[in-house]
Amino acid sequence: MSEEIKKRIMELVDAYYQKVKKTIPEDKVPVSGKIFDEKELKNLVEASLEGWWTEGRWNREFEKKLREFLGVKFALTTNSGSSSNLIALHTLASPKLGERRIKPGEEIITVAAGFPTTINPIINIGAVPVFLDVELGTYNIKTDRIKEAISDKTKAIMIAHTLGNPLNLDKIKRICEEHNLWFIEDNCDAFSSRYKGHYTGTFGHISTVSFYPAHHITTAEGGAIFMNDAQLFKIARSLRDWGRDCWCPTGHDNTCKKRFGWKLGNLPEGYDHKYTYSEIGFNLKMTDLQAAIGTAQMDKIEGFAAKRKENFAYLREQMEQFADTFILPQAEEDADPSWFGFLLTIKDPKIDRTHLMEYLIKNGVSTRLLFGGNIIKQPYFVDGHLDYRVVGDLTNTDIIMNRTFWIGIYPGLSKPHMDHVITSIRKYLSSRQ
Repeated sequence: MSEEIKKRIMELVDAYYQKVKKTIPEDKVPVSGKIFDEKELKNLVEASLEGWWTEGRWNREFEKKLREFLGVKFALTTNSGSSSNLIALHTLASPKLGERRIKPGEEIITVAAGFPTTINPIINIGAVPVFLDVELGTYNIKTDRIKEAISDKTKAIMIAHTLGNPLNLDKIKRICEEHNLWFIEDNCDAFSSRYKGHYTGTFGHISTVSFYPAHHITTAEGGAIFMNDAQLFKIARSLRDWGRDCWCPTGHDNTCKKRFGWKLGNLPEGYDHKYTYSEIGFNLKMTDLQAAIGTAQMDKIEGFAAKRKENFAYLREQMEQFADTFILPQAEEDADPSWFGFLLTIKDPKIDRTHLMEYLIKNGVSTRLLFGGNIIKQPYFVDGHLDYRVVGDLTNTDIIMNRTFWIGIYPGLSKPHMDHVITSIRKYLSSRQ
């Protein structure tokens, strides 16, 4: 009887989706949006009917799909991409890593033109961010300055692929190997991008991804961590799960077959392994409800990526007519980006960015800045007495802060939407002549 009711519920979910699904008007161009159909809704309803809700079978299936897609050994879901970055840094600061651990006062190379939660975990573990400038056009780190930034305190490089554009991974990997540095690859904006045929998120010692609705796939809130090293995975999982030493999946007991047979720390012999803590941890798990959505999304990731690339290529071709007005985005050599957005930097000093953005928004074209602009000029850096170092100048970072913005190309958009962007920009520029 219950299966018959469930079947009827699923039929109603199908009918509901067909009734409420919407298309985006061609004169409205959001910067991002979640793309889903009845499959996500049915998975979500099924997971809710099961009544488990916390990390469970859907999460295991989601992690499996993530591992198989990227071709990595370990995937660990989290409640956000920001939490993934937090866990990644705390993993590399774990005492279990001995002399390779990142200790307070040691340095991590990054860029100032980025998102706060790529940088904040560096500060959170007591390390010192070392900021470099970026290139205009690619908006990625100036790799020729990295060696200049390395000191006897440098322990790692942590950078994001800017708006889906893969970094020069050959050069960064080579520098990390030469100087025995950790490489943390923030892949939150680049899931499904490739470098020399390999997916981004597979080059770092640890990589992270976000499943926020704006990103390449979504679980509403959510994220994941990837690695190929079993020790790093064990530490990361412990940190995500309260810091406990036990590795039992949620809802399971005695996986180690010696639950009451351990002697750890100064606890009495036989203390319950489920309540033994070996890290200063958190609770940053994903729920099964979120993972159920992600499981359906993973079946669509290749199509999503193809549509992003198609929209970018069309808009890039059409935008050539404005090359005197804007610096147009360009991929790194050997990169095949699954673009998160279409970046534009205003060349003409007579064009006020705010005025242009307001015009575009009024005409249905949403816009965003490149996140924090120059992060060291944000209030929490200015007022927070934070320890950091800048190597060279941040000239391009300041240009980005003042003259750069981006437009959406996500899979919910098509050529007519891109045409509306072009028409709107053309009308704005014409009105100024």
